[in-house]
Amino acid sequence: MLLDRLKDIRVVLASQSPRRKELLAALDIDFEVIVNSVDESVPSDIPSHQVAESLALKKLSVFDTEEFSSSLVIAADTVVVDSENQVLGKPVSEQAAFEVIKSLSGKPHDVYTGVAMAYEGKRVSFTEKTKVYFDSLTDEEIRYYIAKYKPLDKAGAYGIQEWIGRAAVISIEGSYENVMGLPTVRLYKELKKLIK
Repeated sequence: MLLDRLKDIRVVLASQSPRRKELLAALDIDFEVIVNSVDESVPSDIPSHQVAESLALKKLSVFDTEEFSSSLVIAADTVVVDSENQVLGKPVSEQAAFEVIKSLSGKPHDVYTGVAMAYEGKRVSFTEKTKVYFDSLTDEEIRYYIAKYKPLDKAGAYGIQEWIGRAAVISIEGSYENVMGLPTVRLYKELKKLIK
């Protein structure tokens, strides 16, 4: 079983995201969090559905050192792509968050999480997509959510596990955990292939 094999391996999660920590821990994997800062800008010619994986690979690349050569390093990034094919990162202000959520209100959007992993010279990366259908929200409801939940640290300015997910997400196609920031089923499957 994968968990038995992982007991003797140092597992590093290259993310400060509380959601990713929670989801990886829910897979019963012991890990430590180490984050090295990277430039998160993306060339404008990268297609929107490849942005998250490109950023995850960038985050992984800073662990290409002797210190981590026998560790399993997991890096991830999540982006929201609206119905106009615009990539929505983390909002820089409450006003920006308001505009982002307003643009998602009443429409479907795609959430892409890119995951990149390295172990003993082997690398694997993948992207998981979930389509999210949002109900229409009033300005008052959007302002309530932003004031109470402070979603400035979240791609697309919202967390599906919070109030807005209960009040506005009509349905999803794909992994719920992917929208939170880590597609656990796909991750587990890829880990089994990587750690043989």
